[in-house]
Amino acid sequence: MGTPWTNWARTASANPHRVEHPASVDELAAVVAGASSVRPRGSGHSFTDIAAAPGVAVDLDAWTGVVDVSGTLVTVRSGTTLRQLNALLDVLGLAMANLGDIDAQTVAGAISTGTHGTGAKLGGLATQVVALELVLADGSLVRCSADERPELFHAGRVGLGALGVISTVTLRCVPAFVLHAREFPGRLDAVLEEFDHLTAVEDHVEFHWFPHSDRVILKRNNRVDRPAAPLSAVRRFYEYEVMENGAFGLVCKLAKAVPATTRTLNRVCGSLVSERDYRDVSHRVFVTPRRVRFVEAEYAVPRSSLHDVLRELRAAVARLDHGVIVPVEVRVAQGDDIWLSTAHGRDTAYIAVHQYLGMPYRRYFDAFERIAGAVGGRPHWGKMHNLTADTLRGLYPHFDDFRRVRATADPTGKFSNPYLDRVLG
Repeated sequence: MGTPWTNWARTASANPHRVEHPASVDELAAVVAGASSVRPRGSGHSFTDIAAAPGVAVDLDAWTGVVDVSGTLVTVRSGTTLRQLNALLDVLGLAMANLGDIDAQTVAGAISTGTHGTGAKLGGLATQVVALELVLADGSLVRCSADERPELFHAGRVGLGALGVISTVTLRCVPAFVLHAREFPGRLDAVLEEFDHLTAVEDHVEFHWFPHSDRVILKRNNRVDRPAAPLSAVRRFYEYEVMENGAFGLVCKLAKAVPATTRTLNRVCGSLVSERDYRDVSHRVFVTPRRVRFVEAEYAVPRSSLHDVLRELRAAVARLDHGVIVPVEVRVAQGDDIWLSTAHGRDTAYIAVHQYLGMPYRRYFDAFERIAGAVGGRPHWGKMHNLTADTLRGLYPHFDDFRRVRATADPTGKFSNPYLDRVLG
């Protein structure tokens, strides 16, 4: 029997008829073929209801691990979490070329929703995919790549779980590498003035802006041919567990309990940013523990529009009738050719807005969506937004190509749910 399911941010829930935990391709194929409505649900780290299963939910927690290694090509089962994958690659002397800052997602869920890190010369996680195996609606297992079923490949790398259930993912990895991490406080205008230069000369650049001030945390991570010199265990625990999760969590609870303090608390947090300078294996730099729960919306905008969007967002924050406690995150990515990638066809800046769980956010997020939408912004598929297929069609040149491939792979809408009905029609 199914059990009630809620995502990490508590913004989506479902009561599937039953939950299946297949441990082989044959079991997965049998589940898909025998169900009239089925959804894979990953780790539940999307903020939308993309993973909500109205019928049968497929939990791939028993379908994990590395299947094959050929040089830097690694084939992994789709239920493997990024945390598990990073550990497995470490043993092999390999790494992902780029990662986001959360590693709880499954490999399939991360690529299917367009998860990304930051780097002007690097794409999202899906650009590291060289082949997929999917179980289609009729239970058949098919393989796709740039040379084999190329249209299914172009659609499936960011497929929203709408084409089938991914069985395995083949990733093009890189030799393991060390990142030199430098994190320090800055001022928003100064950072924006040099941002184009920074993203051109640094491997990975991002910043977090405290929206009731002009203060930011600037992060610059670069590959180095030097041994790791990580933060001590004591300092790492203090910085990430005590301060970024424990203390910040208490600040958020205070802001929620006494809303009038929110703006001041946000400014105080921005003024207390400390510096960090260390070297560590890549995934330990990319990934940050996130235990304070929040809601999030993110839009991908043309790189050339970043300054305009942030200027408008600053003005919108000043007009809000409530405060914002969680910083705004800004990252970049190189354009790609994946049909439903938010970076399709253009170099991209990603702007993510957040609010602590249980605090008001709707007017803030709606204002941000209007600002990003005015420059052709595309919402992250796994984060909160209000767009429908009618609007999204105009943002993606291959939107109808994706729908055509979907109609062939899933002619009866077996993999659909209300979210997919809204965004794909």
